Amino acid sequence: MATSSYGYQPAIDADAALQREALVLKHLPQVRLIAKRIHDRLPDYVSLDDLISTGVVGLLAAIDNFDPSLNVQLNTYAERKIRGAILDGLRETDWAPREVRKKARLIESAIHRAKQKAGREATEEEIAAELGISRDEYQKWLTEVRNTELERLEFAVGEEPARHLLKFISGGEESSPSRIVERSELERILTVAIDRIPKLERTVLSLYYYEELTLREIADVVGLHLSRVAQLRTQAILRLRSHLERVWLSPPRRKE
Repeated sequence: MATSSYGYQPAIDADAALQREALVLKHLPQVRLIAKRIHDRLPDYVSLDDLISTGVVGLLAAIDNFDPSLNVQLNTYAERKIRGAILDGLRETDWAPREVRKKARLIESAIHRAKQKAGREATEEEIAAELGISRDEYQKWLTEVRNTELERLEFAVGEEPARHLLKFISGGEESSPSRIVERSELERILTVAIDRIPKLERTVLSLYYYEELTLREIADVVGLHLSRVAQLRTQAILRLRSHLERVWLSPPRRKE
């Protein structure tokens, strides 16, 4: 029997099939919740039902591949599979216009150049100057590209298709010493980059990704307009990606 890319393989035993169906029904609310959270960050034309359908594929993969001996709860394992399936489906559809992705790359490059010139994290005015546009126009760009920021920070947007940073890590076991060291180094680099971005942007990222507040809730917390909070989140992500692209992915310079 053929197996899908997410590990889906129809059960043969009748009792196993019934147990599987019961697990699917039990965890459907989890699929809807994850799909709804992702949908809240997307343009209106993206269908919530489509996200849920893709999430169910991830749930099936989680149920079929779950190993209780690993001392991990099915809920936890399923969340990763569901979220991964939905994000993979969105990337495959390439729903973001190419022009918008191009603007994201231009902003990322401008952030790097402005940072190099200033010797610190650049202000919005300095980034806008690098782009040759006004600050107001730059903020419009941020609003346009905000919905391209689906991928985790391990994904770099410097090239299409996006490159997964962890693909540059050796493919051994998760517990292998080399993989642990390399992951630790990537985390260290990211932590340093986060510490250096402006405090307000750092707060927005923390509330959004760690506290899982919506942008509207964050706007209430920090006392800013919703659209401004969205711009700050996008700018913070592009700062981090610009840093990771050059520190983690760029080949080391040869000494003269």
